[in-house]
Amino acid sequence: MTHDHELACGCDKDEVACCSHDDAHGITRRQSLDMLASGGLFAAFSSMFGGFPSALHAAADDVVRIGYLPITDATALLVAHAKGYFKDEGLESEPPTLIRGWSPLVEGFAAGKFNLVHLLKPIPVWMRYNNKFPVKIMAWAHTNGSGLVVGAHNTAQTFADLGGSQIAVPFWYSMHNIVLQMALRNAGLTPVIKGAGETIGAKEVNLQVLPPPEMPPALAARKIDAYIVAEPFNALGEIKAGARMLRFTGDIWRNHPCCVVCMNEELTTAKPEWTQKVINAVVKAAVYASKNKVEVAKLLSKDGEGYLPVPAAVVERAMTKYDLETYGKTGAIKHADWGNGRIDFNPWPYPTATELITSAMSKTLVGGDTTFLGGLDPKTVATDLVDYRFVKAALEAQPDWKNDPSVSKDGDPFKRVEVVEL
Repeated sequence: MTHDHELACGCDKDEVACCSHDDAHGITRRQSLDMLASGGLFAAFSSMFGGFPSALHAAADDVVRIGYLPITDATALLVAHAKGYFKDEGLESEPPTLIRGWSPLVEGFAAGKFNLVHLLKPIPVWMRYNNKFPVKIMAWAHTNGSGLVVGAHNTAQTFADLGGSQIAVPFWYSMHNIVLQMALRNAGLTPVIKGAGETIGAKEVNLQVLPPPEMPPALAARKIDAYIVAEPFNALGEIKAGARMLRFTGDIWRNHPCCVVCMNEELTTAKPEWTQKVINAVVKAAVYASKNKVEVAKLLSKDGEGYLPVPAAVVERAMTKYDLETYGKTGAIKHADWGNGRIDFNPWPYPTATELITSAMSKTLVGGDTTFLGGLDPKTVATDLVDYRFVKAALEAQPDWKNDPSVSKDGDPFKRVEVVEL
């Protein structure tokens, strides 16, 4: 992070992790994002390895290797390592590797560097059906946990006020992009993707991709007007960049998924007992995080184990501050009766949510070719992309998972009706 960025966002460079370094091979992160969006990066993998690298060859041992972004979406994976839950299952786990953007995380997972990752839920849809990569969703990493914040220079009070704005999303294939565009269209606005210098109409909202750590300083410097992203970067924006929460995404789509726990299908097929132990540890960690948010916030923060490069107070806000006194009068929370938190930790991957996401992706503007979406049947995706066996077995051994606020309380906890109210 440059000195200018430090001044703009008012925080230490390690606190925000704003740097956007070039990749070691001469490809910048922005170029890599563009290649990912178009499918070019996967084509490069394919040509380099004669098809995708084998996960079995890349990880012949049974060591758990986690790749993660510095966001609260990774909580279950990080807690599983920090609390020794993998060890309790008889597994060795390397210290999790912090990655600063979705592009390099997907690269590392595709190359077999990591055998356990959290990915924005639309990413596995795109990887499996556009790029034919054998990714499997094994569980949800969390629910809710995101929001749209606007800069201090922006007077918008509702989505309808965002016409003519520049808004950053963390990745084209993200829940953030999907929910944002739902809300913008509902408000009579048109999402567009325009280059620098192009005119943005009064009823248009221009979208761009930024890695989460770059969002708060970009907002403080008025390079963007708003951003929608996972925590703790909304809380960090509120505290350090003068950001104001416009709307929590969990208040739009009740208890929506965001990041999901993913593994390579080659591994899950070849090593089912190992896979079950991995998921047992992740589910145990999710249940613990649901019960102990304040403690977990400190553990994850730079005041604890340092998995997230922000202070404990920021992570605690990101995990627990969801009150009507602060957010009700501004409209950031409209559905307090839903009873959800700012972030919750239900691991069960409801098929109805996968169906809704798959359907919504075909209506969402992204950079790159989306032809693959035309032939997808949402119900087929829900049964093919997600492996329910391991997580269900783990949940049955952890009955306290049902106490999480985002678990369906209407009869069968494994079934629910999706609720979206803009």
